[in-house]
Amino acid sequence: MTDSKKTTARRNVLKGAAVAAGAVAAPMVAKAQTGPINMRWQSTWPAKDIFHEYALDYAKKVNDMTGGDLKIEVLPAGSVVPAFGLLEAVSKGTLDGGHGVLGYHYGKQNALALWNSGPAFGMDANMVLAWHKYGGGAELLAKLYASIGGNVQSFLYGPMFTQPLGWFKKPITKTSDFKGLKFRTNGLAIDLFTTMGAAVNALPGGEIVPAMDRGLLDGAEFNNATSDRILGFPDVSKVCMLQSYHQSAETFEIMFNKNKYDALPAKMKSVIAIATEAASADMSWKSVDRYSKDYAELQTKDKVKFYKTPDSILQDQLKIWSEILEKKSAENPMFKEIVASQKAFAQRAVKWEQDTVVNRRMAVNHFFGAKKA
Repeated sequence: MTDSKKTTARRNVLKGAAVAAGAVAAPMVAKAQTGPINMRWQSTWPAKDIFHEYALDYAKKVNDMTGGDLKIEVLPAGSVVPAFGLLEAVSKGTLDGGHGVLGYHYGKQNALALWNSGPAFGMDANMVLAWHKYGGGAELLAKLYASIGGNVQSFLYGPMFTQPLGWFKKPITKTSDFKGLKFRTNGLAIDLFTTMGAAVNALPGGEIVPAMDRGLLDGAEFNNATSDRILGFPDVSKVCMLQSYHQSAETFEIMFNKNKYDALPAKMKSVIAIATEAASADMSWKSVDRYSKDYAELQTKDKVKFYKTPDSILQDQLKIWSEILEKKSAENPMFKEIVASQKAFAQRAVKWEQDTVVNRRMAVNHFFGAKKA
């Protein structure tokens, strides 16, 4: 065979190999390019609330960080199911996921509310997240969900600030003022305010102001200056009481249908975890900016009067919390286990924080003047 014929033969062999390789490779490429994974979620918040904005912020972070390989669409409360129906809808796969708070599942298992209502043994919400991630909380939550057949993968994020005692027709000066008061709250705070004498109605966020407007409620709490202003609280009340132990350390919950989550690639699960922490930080920073602006405008534009909740009421709340925790721990072994874990972490963490962090009130008074009572 001449050199020319040998060269031609080699080229034909290489060409054939390339064709054969292409025949094998083509299906593999096609399989990898099946398009983005689409998820339909719902939040437990009205579309206009800043909480729904937080849900959209979270979805955008995940969508962007996955380069569009995962696309989460978040609908507002009521689009598919009522706000309090989120857990069941995600568990069944009616929804692929959602954004809410654990206290909204109180009716399914009251121990779930230990992550969102209660004094948290002196911890703030960021410390509760520390307990959840590093102190065993996440494992206890997974165990708790499994005990009630919750087919979900849960992520907690977004530390909230201490919530107001609530909005009322006139200032609350003593615990007995709650006797017979028609009041809205949720989670374990239902037990607290019921013990304080209130007639409690656990309405979702979007239904509170209309109920107050119709006289179905005498008072209500929701969460923060921005949400309260957007939802229209100053249209039905001009009195807001600040500071309370009913929800002093609440966080948000991101929830995936577990089957849908388990089917995701490992790298995508890592992105979700990182996006959750990034969204948590961003939400906490955004809330400082937005809440402080709306707190000022509630006073200047909406003519709302803010009052500090008397210490006597706060002390009564703590006494009642001790009774509630003891009673429910005796009734519910999981409740008891979670309380013990949370309390042990708090005892160490809160002592460190209280010994270490300087009281900012002195600096505030120095730079901006002492606040008049």
